[in-house]
Amino acid sequence: QVHLVESGGALVQTGGSLGLSCAASGEIFSVVTMGWFRQAPGNQRELVATITTDGITDYADSVKGRFAISRDNAMNTVYLQMDSVKPEDTAVYYCNARVYYYSGSQVWPHPGDYWGQGTQVTVSS
Repeated sequence: QVHLVESGGALVQTGGSLGLSCAASGEIFSVVTMGWFRQAPGNQRELVATITTDGITDYADSVKGRFAISRDNAMNTVYLQMDSVKPEDTAVYYCNARVYYYSGSQVWPHPGDYWGQGTQVTVSS
């Protein structure tokens, strides 16, 4: 079993900053890609940002230049620094990780995708 626990969601004013974090734990062999997605009411879940083990990042156009994703590989933790936030950033933010995990004493050859429970970010205008 692999678990992701997010923290940091809050109410923030337009133009303000907020930081999210997500830690993966459990029977982990290695974490390949970690990322953040978000879902606003009535909308589909959308990618915000991802980061590989080597630190290669990818961002949605809507957050480029405002959000920064980073990770601590030793701690299996991913962060999202959100600056210059806008009301349209309001959503539930979900952490995602693609993980090679142990099955018994062996490493399962196919990575699994895991999700956190979500953390609410609300930007007031």
